Amino acid sequence: MATNSTYDAIVVGAGPNGLSAAITLARAGLSVLVLEAQTSVGGGTRTAELTLPGYLHDVCATVLTTALISPFMRSLPLEQYGVEWVQPDIPVSHPLDGGQAAHMYRSMDETAAGLGEDGSAYQRVFAPLMRHSQEIMEEILGPFPFPPKHMLALANFGRLGIQPASFLARHKFHGPVAQALFGGMGAHSILPINWLGTAAFGLVMTMGAHAVGWPIVRGGTQYFANALAAILSSMGGKVVVGQKVSSLTDIPPARAVLFDVTPRNFIKIAGESLPSNYCRALERFRYGPGVCKVDFALSGPIPWQNPDCARSGTVHIGGRLEEIEEAEASVAAGEHPQKPYVLLVQPTVFDPSRAPEGKHTAWAYCHVPHGSTLDVSERIEAQIERFAPGFRDLVLARHVYTASEMEAYNPNYVGGDINSGMQDLRQLFTRPVTRWIPYSTPLKGVYLCSSSTPPGGGVHGMSGYHAARAALRKVFHMQAV
Repeated sequence: MATNSTYDAIVVGAGPNGLSAAITLARAGLSVLVLEAQTSVGGGTRTAELTLPGYLHDVCATVLTTALISPFMRSLPLEQYGVEWVQPDIPVSHPLDGGQAAHMYRSMDETAAGLGEDGSAYQRVFAPLMRHSQEIMEEILGPFPFPPKHMLALANFGRLGIQPASFLARHKFHGPVAQALFGGMGAHSILPINWLGTAAFGLVMTMGAHAVGWPIVRGGTQYFANALAAILSSMGGKVVVGQKVSSLTDIPPARAVLFDVTPRNFIKIAGESLPSNYCRALERFRYGPGVCKVDFALSGPIPWQNPDCARSGTVHIGGRLEEIEEAEASVAAGEHPQKPYVLLVQPTVFDPSRAPEGKHTAWAYCHVPHGSTLDVSERIEAQIERFAPGFRDLVLARHVYTASEMEAYNPNYVGGDINSGMQDLRQLFTRPVTRWIPYSTPLKGVYLCSSSTPPGGGVHGMSGYHAARAALRKVFHMQAV
């Protein structure tokens, strides 16, 4: 190991949650060591030249809405450590055949104005939510609150969020534009959008767009991860990269150990020391569909049929609501849809530092069955070409991660599941097992702090923050600063 010194706390894994946990512990005055298996920090927030020299691609996350929503991330001086936020003109667009498109602007009123007959319905849905968006986000970015601090606001969100996204879209909106826009937002759940609870994802993503936008970090998401590591260093914490932990004996002495890993990987590390009933409970933790992701080096900007799509940071590609519904249902049934629902991000339109002058990068992914080894990049490109004729002529190089390759890159993406566990109603608040303190384990001083714990996936650091708070209370008898 890198050191034999005794630390107050050790964190295994330097993803956003692991670093957030370490910062929370260091803020309380504890000595903290972070061990990371890869040669750089970041987890899902890394940037690399995946295609050609000079073309910078975010390996997973690019749009960091939840980082600006997160109470923990908002408490950090990220800008002082190299994070420069870039806001696209339009957070999200959703093209339809024939050149029509829905556009979600920062302004709720401007968004509603573009939805024609459904504009007033859009206002009726989101105006009450936006009046209490801060309280709602505070409640849902953590373990299930009981009792809730903001019960009325949460109840209003819950009565809508419990619905299937497709049902809410059809029930609240009459035109195909608004229906498709909300269906695409609901598909961020990585679940069939006719499942209960998927509307909550659409509501949260939409509220985030209106509250803080869908920003990117200038130069790549790696700057965000590096800033977290630098903040930890400024507090006296230490990060050691290239240090894989395969068993508990690989970890130096410490009063508390926090694991930014999924249940499956925690069993591999600590299984021999865990009670059998807890191990069985972890083994029942369910992982969701994977993603197949393609990174593109492009000779020019994407030639969207609808010109305003070129002003969007993110473009949802899936056509009408019925098409999205069918595609996501087929993935859950173990099939690879011919016309998948595709999420595309085009960062260099707003951050030219990521590519050589005049050139561009983009990435796109679609959902695929768990553990898929199939390269579906041709289907992804066909969907892009459908709404941006001539796109293929711009591709200089491409890099593909199948779902199985995503897991090989980051073991927390089990089966290619970038949420580190299915986020359906059954598993939303009982991640990874049903315990009063979900971050705790039967081992003294050992906690889980990955996206497999509440509140789940997203670059918000709240899983790490809440796990560290639990360790501070139970192990060190302290409160988080």
